[in-house]
Amino acid sequence: MVTKYSNYVNGAFIDAPSEATIEVLNPADHSLIALIPDSAAGVVDEAVAAARSAQRGWEKLPAIQRAGFLRQISAKLRQHRDRLAEVITREQGKVLGLAKVEVDFTADYIDYMAEWARRIEGEVIPSDRPNESIFLLRKPIGVTAGILPWNFPFFLIARKMAPALITGNTIVVKPSEETPINAFEFAKLVAETDLPPGVFNLVSGRGATTGVALTGHPDVGLVSFTGSVATGQAIMKAAAANLTRVNLELGGKAPAIVLASANLELAAKSIVASRTINTGQVCNCAERVYVEASVAEEFTDRVVKLMAATRYGDPLREDGLDMGPLVNKIGLDKVAAMVERARAEGAEIRLGGKLADRAAGFHYEPTVIAGCRADMEIMRKEIFGPVLPIQTVGGLDEAIALANDCEYGLTSSIFTDDINAAMQAVRELSFGETYINREHFEAMQGFHAGRRKSGIGGADGRHGLMEYTETHVVYLQTH
Repeated sequence: MVTKYSNYVNGAFIDAPSEATIEVLNPADHSLIALIPDSAAGVVDEAVAAARSAQRGWEKLPAIQRAGFLRQISAKLRQHRDRLAEVITREQGKVLGLAKVEVDFTADYIDYMAEWARRIEGEVIPSDRPNESIFLLRKPIGVTAGILPWNFPFFLIARKMAPALITGNTIVVKPSEETPINAFEFAKLVAETDLPPGVFNLVSGRGATTGVALTGHPDVGLVSFTGSVATGQAIMKAAAANLTRVNLELGGKAPAIVLASANLELAAKSIVASRTINTGQVCNCAERVYVEASVAEEFTDRVVKLMAATRYGDPLREDGLDMGPLVNKIGLDKVAAMVERARAEGAEIRLGGKLADRAAGFHYEPTVIAGCRADMEIMRKEIFGPVLPIQTVGGLDEAIALANDCEYGLTSSIFTDDINAAMQAVRELSFGETYINREHFEAMQGFHAGRRKSGIGGADGRHGLMEYTETHVVYLQTH
């Protein structure tokens, strides 16, 4: 059954004035599952106007009351957990267990941000003048825009909506055209709560149409985007016309360093888990490994064994899977082409290295590539698939230098039982995050932020919350 969805604007589902639609496919079997609007600029104008109209009243509510509305939403998500997880799996391809984790984490994240209601604090600054007080207040920006990726589409609604709303902003969300269904189902649950109309709005469409209209809109005060570097650059250009603030989480090429002092079993398990989660389609995945020469062969053998045991297929038809399909043919073809170029450059394919032999779906075999060099594309460009390239190094100094020689700077990791080596890596790695002796996966109370082409600003925790505020300094002179 093919479902047709409508945009959610000012508390109601509305049909787009245009008949333009986008097809949504199940990546596991290529079946058509939904039609969504490819919204024109007029629809975006209507959504932004609704958000702007609602924002002042929303800001005037005490933050603790705004928190109550957020908790209504999180409660709805928990009530419909299994159905929402199946929706995510059907359109995005992640295994069902991970989809359930995504729904749970989304609900928890909304509750976490709601807890900040009584903690959005300003400052009292000493004055140089007698009888004067200086106050720094934190205020909402106004109308915000959240543009979502397809890899964790449900969670990213909360990552952008929850901090925006608790700080007094309103929001217009544009889901990825690859995975929009979960966002429409989210909007249906929002409609069942008491959230005032216009506070949360959802419009779908392509980046070239809906996205351009939203990011270049003069009444949008902040654009928060998660996705590719190229799209992030385009958003910055569109936002520049109005000097609109941007918050960008873009690509990653996370290095994992494995030293001779590491627990190799732990390192192999953690890195494989960080490479196969969501079929390798995660910005903070372990994307390249630098392993010390004396343990390189043993470590690689362990990785090959674990990757070979990785089960993949259609998550809604097969049980016990570790991976589903890649999200679309473009992604599949990109991964296949990168592996072929690595092979041509002299790398050794130790496992996989080809399209999966399946009747349907965008599946690629779990792949391990040894004998990689720093100048190879596979060690420099984001793969976004279940492919793990490994390079042998002489020691920690070389590993850190190679890790930092990269246009990205989101996440990194090191595996060692030597505390001195671990702390040297912390001091010298130029990344927003470093994981020590564990898989790559951030906490909601941390601060997920990158450097270089991995983005601008960040999300999560107190610092992520403050991204949705601006300062207002008050000078109060008394007599």
